[in-house]
Order: sequence, then C-alpha cells, then structure tokens
Amino acid sequence: MKITNSLLILGAAVALTACTDKQANTENAEQTKSLVIYYSQTGATAKVADLIAEQTGADMDSVVAVNPYNGSFDETIARCQDEMKKGEVPEVKPIAHDIANYDTLYIGTPVWFGTMAQPMAGFLKTANLEGKVVIPFVTFGSGGLETTTAAMKTAAPKATFVDGYGVRNARIEKAADEVKTFLIRRGIIAGEVEDELPFGETRKLNDADKALWQEACGDYPMPLGTPVSVAERKVKGGTEYQFTAESKDAQGNAAKAEVFVVASEKEGVKAEFTHVVR
Repeated sequence: MKITNSLLILGAAVALTACTDKQANTENAEQTKSLVIYYSQTGATAKVADLIAEQTGADMDSVVAVNPYNGSFDETIARCQDEMKKGEVPEVKPIAHDIANYDTLYIGTPVWFGTMAQPMAGFLKTANLEGKVVIPFVTFGSGGLETTTAAMKTAAPKATFVDGYGVRNARIEKAADEVKTFLIRRGIIAGEVEDELPFGETRKLNDADKALWQEACGDYPMPLGTPVSVAERKVKGGTEYQFTAESKDAQGNAAKAEVFVVASEKEGVKAEFTHVVR
C-alpha cells in the first residue's frame, strides 16, 4: 500500500489553529506560514534547514550567539561543558523574523552532549512559542533526536510538538531524500512514499547479524554497547535492523540502547549505522 498525493492535516492542533484564525480574521487566513529556525555550528544543520525550507516554502532564519563558539573543537567543548555545569545559556541576537506571524516552526540544532546546542537553548529561553506547532530537526554524531525534543518541550511547554527528523553528520548526503520522505509521511507536502512497516519479532543474534553489526558499527569511535538481540523490517532499497545493545551509563549502571542499521540490497554497498536511541 502507498500514500499517494497526500496533503494530510498535520495534527488536531494545526487544524484548530487554522480554523480559529479563519474565524477571527478571514482576510488573513491565506497568510498562514511556516518558519525554519536553526542553529548550525559546522554547516550540517544549515543544510537540513535549507532542504526543509526549499521543500515546504517556509521562511528561514538562523540563531546567532552574541559571543560565538568560534574557538577550537576542544575550546568549544570546554565552554559548552562549563555553561551546562553552571546552568547557563549564551545570549543570542534577535532573529529577523517575527515568530508571532507564524503558526508552524521547524526548529533545528546540532546535538551537543545529548541535547540541543547551547545557542538554541539560549534562543528558546526568551522566545514565545505559545500556541505554535514545533517540528524539531537535528544533526548528530550518533543520536539525540528524542532527548533534544524532550529538552525543547521543557523549554517551550506551551507549544505543540510533532515528531521530528534527525540525521548523522556522516550521512548528511542522505538528508535530501530522507527529508522529503519525512515531510510526505507527516502530510506536510504532497507525494508518494512506501508505507513504513513495523519491525518484526526480536530474535537472538546469528553470525550474519554479528557480521552486519561489525560492518556498520565496528569503526564508530564511541562505544555503542554489545548487541544482544535484533529485529528487522523492509525499507526502500534494503533492510533496516534494530539492534538492542547492552552497555553502562556514565555512572557505571547497566543500560540499554537501540542501535539502527540499514543494509542496502545492492551488492558492495556497506551497511550504515544510522542512529542510536538511548
């Protein structure tokens, strides 16, 4: 089964907002718009922001820290850790667009230490997102969409959040197709995509599964844990695997993570580690 030319309602909150706007101010109803707001340190998040703006027709704006994070990699990490330890966020410059003129906000950020980048935290500290529909998007080394979304919800409790999109920096060239698929499946743009199938039953690893894990994750520089089980589903062009891995958290306590890998149906194409959910 396929979704064909779908322009579905984003959610009850969007519909209610649009309906209320039409009743209160009919002559301005057609001016309902979306805004992409992002912070980008290396350019990866900016690329995703561009893709979303191009495919949706949304306006776009960027978050800029008054005191930019333009030191070395180690200096940036040290500053970020110090600010987080102190519970501080940087001051950011006002964005050019007035959020009050928009109903839907795409908010993008790189993931720093499992959450949104400090400048985005600084932006959300003062921004009024009450009544807005927020669609997060993130770029990361291994994962963090879920934890970053949770942090955004805490920072903007009066906004309505829709499930977002995330991509590893190492896979940024795949973002164009993935963003389009994401937007179609959310009913934001029209198009045709394959249905997203559920994962099958979880099973113990066999030798082929272990080899696949090693191929996709063996060269990742940070620990992902030890895989103990796996489930799979068919996706466009191949198979996606959901590995359950056992590890330890920062305090040494037992922890589990879901590690996702995509194997192409084409011969000679290396399996890819796409993201981890901790």
